[in-house]
Amino acid sequence: MRTVVLTMKASVIEMFLVLLVTGVHSNKETAKKIKRPKFTVPQINCDVKAGKIIDPEFIVKCPAGCQDPKYHVYGTDVYASYSSVCGAAVHSGVLDNSGGKILVRKVAGQSGYKGSYSNGVQSLSLPRWRESFIVLESKPKKGVTYPSALTYSSSKSPAAQAGETTKAYQRPPIPGTTAQPVTLMQLLAVTVAVATPTTLPRPSPSAASTTSIPRPQSVGHRSQEMDLWSTATYTSSQNRPRADPGEMDSWKPGSVLLDEGLVPKEELSTQSLEPVSLGDPNCKIDLSFLIDGSTSIGKRRFRIQKQLLADVAQALDIGPAGPLMGVVQYGDNPATHFNLKTHTNSRDLKTAIEKITQRGGLSNVGRAISFVTKNFFSKANGNRSGAPNVVVVMVDGWPTDKVEEASRLARESGINIFFITIEGAAENEKQYVVEPNFANKAVCRTNGFYSLHVQSWFGLHKTLQPLVKRVCDTDRLACSKTCLNSADIGFVIDGSSSVGTGNFRTVLQFVTNLTKEFEISDTDTRIGAVQYTYEQRLEFGFDKYSSKPDILNAIKRVGYWSGGTSTGAAINFALEQLFKKSKPNKRKLMILITDGRSYDDVRIPAMAAHLKGVITYAIGVAWAAQEELEVIATHPARDHSFFVDEFDNLHQYVPRIIQNICTEFNSQPRN
Repeated sequence: MRTVVLTMKASVIEMFLVLLVTGVHSNKETAKKIKRPKFTVPQINCDVKAGKIIDPEFIVKCPAGCQDPKYHVYGTDVYASYSSVCGAAVHSGVLDNSGGKILVRKVAGQSGYKGSYSNGVQSLSLPRWRESFIVLESKPKKGVTYPSALTYSSSKSPAAQAGETTKAYQRPPIPGTTAQPVTLMQLLAVTVAVATPTTLPRPSPSAASTTSIPRPQSVGHRSQEMDLWSTATYTSSQNRPRADPGEMDSWKPGSVLLDEGLVPKEELSTQSLEPVSLGDPNCKIDLSFLIDGSTSIGKRRFRIQKQLLADVAQALDIGPAGPLMGVVQYGDNPATHFNLKTHTNSRDLKTAIEKITQRGGLSNVGRAISFVTKNFFSKANGNRSGAPNVVVVMVDGWPTDKVEEASRLARESGINIFFITIEGAAENEKQYVVEPNFANKAVCRTNGFYSLHVQSWFGLHKTLQPLVKRVCDTDRLACSKTCLNSADIGFVIDGSSSVGTGNFRTVLQFVTNLTKEFEISDTDTRIGAVQYTYEQRLEFGFDKYSSKPDILNAIKRVGYWSGGTSTGAAINFALEQLFKKSKPNKRKLMILITDGRSYDDVRIPAMAAHLKGVITYAIGVAWAAQEELEVIATHPARDHSFFVDEFDNLHQYVPRIIQNICTEFNSQPRN
């Protein structure tokens, strides 16, 4: 037996010596052939992802047409290797949609990738990825040799199918080191280690051997494949399964090899073959599309409408940390196809949109807007308190009912309404229009920001980019409910004799400073004021002034009255003359300023205010009674009652009062 083993070892050694000599001769011949290589720029297709290419730095030529949304891009400036190389080049501005040469450099993976819209390409967000790349203009560095043929991680790469040469993977040398020749003794040592039976693991009958690789198993209908590797022990890095260079050292038994890299089995349930974006955090909105399903629209135009929805879903980068989108179709009556939490990524949303069928009927837009206001933006349907509510209404021609009143109630609920009107009434059809100029009556501002009009259905696709840009511009969504634009605020001001003319002007300046912090308009925050002594006087109501300059001028004009201090009666007067006329969807805030103890009881009036939902702030100065302020103030009193010893110190409490108003607002459901 010993003789047989020695004979086997000698045969193996002899075989490797022959291979070594042959390899050296082959390398010399190859070196002669590549002394003067002629560099040709490899060409790739739009769908080639950077992760497919192993080379750490390379120059390629992209074709035209890579701006198409189907070539997914993840990140901004630095892109995840799952991105289309050419799509990223267009997004970064290095290329336009006509194609051209680019320089690509691999860099380390990032903990997160931020999506953005740039140069006609909407890139997506991604929480993390193992490898990144940047795109530069194709200016080769001096002394750097770029590959004429790219090295792919799979022989079935798109570029290979297009005629590109595919080379076998060779592990690149570690930077800063040079390749050392393998000595005969080193080769013999490795050979003996492999050939000796005692160094091999004892495989079970069903286990794969260390020298064979199991066939890849397809996953569902997807084109990506993965290999499940056995837990066999590998004696050298050459025997490991092939992956991206940056992943080789991190491979371990029990990992799953995807065609884009290595993922531990315990992570397989949370990482799909295609990364699912969490959404663009710069566009965190809750969006409802109201689509026209009326009979007059026809099947062809209905399909065009659905295509715009699908394009919007793709461009928005839907996800739980970004925009969410639902769809309501209207005809005679509206119906929800899916709400905000039904589909939380662009891919699933687009699939759902394709399945929508036309309902038919009239174009009752007003009824549909009322339906959305009452039913769509609820917590049960996925509405998020920190995200602006947006409705995009698509109208073929004109509505068959009125929209102004329904839209006003929607805006007062904090809903931003956008109208896309297509075609419109011809001259001989205008007699049938129920409400002329309906779009301007429906939207929050008549500055053109909230309305888009196209002359023909075939031009509808042109609204995609401006629409996406506008709905994501959260700074300009003026109808969104915030702590500064969603209240009716009534100031109840003590004008008693103890205040004095000078101090009364200081109180008015305090009221002015608070008012300046709010967004004032008929659909935003509204301001009213009452002055009291023994009697009460309405200085101006909520509907008197609808702009900030007008309100500030009105405050300056309030004249000092002088008299006694009946605070309880003043609260009752404010409830009747101010807050009884407050709009249903407005928050009601009463800010009462007094400098002394009331001559009448404040308990019952204060309780009445609290029961009617009026949030009351009590500010006392000088001789005001602390216990009385706490009774007037909404619970908890420490957040709604303040005391200062001098009128000149009132201004110090403006920031704190505003902060408390906003903190309380943000802690409550938005609708």
